[in-house]
Amino acid sequence: MKMKMMFMAICAVLLWVGEASAHFGAIIPSDDIVSQNDEKTITLNVRFFHPMEGNYMNMEKPSQFGVMHMGKKIDLVNTLKEKKVDNLSTWNAAYKINRPGDYTFYVEPKPYWEPAEDCFIVHHTKVCVNALGLEEGWADEIGLETEIIPLTRPYGLWSGNLFTGVVKLKGKPVPYAEIEVEYYNEDGKIKPPADPYITQVIKADGNGIFSYAMPKAGWWGFAALNEASWTMKGPDDKDKPVELGAVYWIRTREMK
Repeated sequence: MKMKMMFMAICAVLLWVGEASAHFGAIIPSDDIVSQNDEKTITLNVRFFHPMEGNYMNMEKPSQFGVMHMGKKIDLVNTLKEKKVDNLSTWNAAYKINRPGDYTFYVEPKPYWEPAEDCFIVHHTKVCVNALGLEEGWADEIGLETEIIPLTRPYGLWSGNLFTGVVKLKGKPVPYAEIEVEYYNEDGKIKPPADPYITQVIKADGNGIFSYAMPKAGWWGFAALNEASWTMKGPDDKDKPVELGAVYWIRTREMK
């Protein structure tokens, strides 16, 4: 009985750590809507961090980085340039928009070993940039092992709007998937009064569909977490679970 109680206590501590310090893969573009008079070259910041708290994890050069436009995927991994933040690796890229339509940028990172959770983490991350007035392609699937497919157009959103998406794993909806939601507290002005305010947690329905109303202008990350059907060898040479994250980023603005 004592051993069982100790095990449950350890699990509770690990769960608390995971919820208080949620990990998010991120692609943050310099603009999410490129109009005719805007600069046509955008920059994209690729990172692995805690958006609300501003803490970074080291990110190796991703296995995949690309963009889908009008159903065609373009490999951009060789455009990535390393940028150190707090002596940790993040990545930047520049991309020139030259045709109308929706551009969905995506990244598959190399697995990240998280000793506190005794598992590897792989966050398949996406963001959509609309260009030159043609709203076409934002709901297209990339074909990643796991991904969030938006059911709400993922740009042109006011704060307070409802964002809805469906979580998929190997192309199929994930019933009752858990989704973590965080605000990118870029300037550090938001001071959460308690840990549960750092990461919002919601559940998808039986069809893998979820919704969330964003209360503030800025960038919001959605991370749907599932355990992979495969394992990896950890530092102790034992098989370790792999957390697969389907991450999607959207931007909201205040209505003025």
